[in-house]
Parts: sequence; C-alpha cells; structure tokens
Amino acid sequence: MSMNIVEKIDDLVKVRNILVSVSDKNGLDTFIPELVQLNPDITIFSTGGTFSKIKDILGEKSNSYLTPVSDYTGQPETQGGLVKTLDFKIYLGLLTETYNDSHQQDIKRTGAVPIDMVVVNLYPFQETIAKQDATLENARGNIDIGGPCMIRASAKNFIRVASVVDPTDYDSVVSSLKANNGNTTLELRYDLAKKAFKHTADYDQAISRYLASGTFSETVLPCYNLK
Repeated sequence: MSMNIVEKIDDLVKVRNILVSVSDKNGLDTFIPELVQLNPDITIFSTGGTFSKIKDILGEKSNSYLTPVSDYTGQPETQGGLVKTLDFKIYLGLLTETYNDSHQQDIKRTGAVPIDMVVVNLYPFQETIAKQDATLENARGNIDIGGPCMIRASAKNFIRVASVVDPTDYDSVVSSLKANNGNTTLELRYDLAKKAFKHTADYDQAISRYLASGTFSETVLPCYNLK
C-alpha cells in the first residue's frame, strides 16, 4: 500500500465553504453573521434544524449564503434525519489536499468543493442518559454517527480544515479570522484538531460506559419485543 506523504501545505486558508450541523445552537446568532461579514462570498452548507436556525439568523440574506446539504449531495435526508451528511462529496471536500493533483481531479470530476471549516457538535447522549426515565432506546437514538465522522475527517485534515466543536470557541475563532483577513492559520487548525479528537473520544467513552453498565437480560430484553 502506497503512503500519501504531504510535503506542501498553506499556513493561511481562506474560509470559503463551511459545513454547520449542531445540536447545541448557542452562539450561532453571532458566529454566523461574523463569518458572513468576514467573507461575503462564503457558502454555508447545513442540515435539518441547523439549516432552519441559520435561515432565521440570516433572514432575507440566507439565499445568498445558505445551501441545504441535500442540494449539494443530490441526496435527500432520510426519514428522521437518519442519514444526512454521510456522502462521498462531503468527505472528499473534507479530506482533499490542496497540492494533491489526484484530489483536485476528483473534486472537478464530482463537482465537489473543498470544505474549509466544519462546525459540528454531537447529539446530547450524556444529557439523555442522565434523565431518570431514559431507556436504552432513548440512548441508542442519541448515538451520533455523521457528526463524529465529520469531526474526525476535518480534524485529520487540519493541514487545511478547521474543526470547530465547542460553541465557547466561536469568539476566538472569529478573532483569529479577523486578524488574518478571513483565513485560518495552521496553528489554529492544529489546536482545534486536538480539541476535536478529545471531543469524539469522550463521546465514544460515554457510550461505551453506558452499554457496559447493564447486562443483556436486564437492559436489552425489557426494551424490545423480540420476534
């Protein structure tokens, strides 16, 4: 198996395309307008409730900046939002490298775009299981799949992509962008990647602990009617 060794990257990366899909929508009211102000040509891809929230925030301007992920991928969201972002064009946009000719050919071939920033936080699994009346099915339904995949892909490709997982980081991200003419720096992207991988690791650990806390007969069987 050949290894792809990256020898050339950019310190500064202009934020032109951003993907936003969050459970915790705190801070979007100020963060999204700041991003638009920093780059009037920005495109924001979004899904479900996050799309609706951003549309409300931007108002009449939303048509100029906001694109449903389903329009970009050509695939509608499945029932209940089960599958929204698990798509080849999304992950090509997240993982592509600027100075890799093969990657750039794939971008052109598929009509994809490089995604420069991902703003994602995960389904509230820990909050769900903390409720007294939480069931296994409640817990299972709040295991996020697309979110961790996007976070990990963007964090892996910190050489080009910024992975923003914590709303309390919005102000510092905006400050860095303002100081660098709407560009992310390699240092910022690296710091965000460290936080992103810890975020997904903690999330997976919480799920693992929860599933390990009960037995099959005590936890699973009472929850479902087996046929």
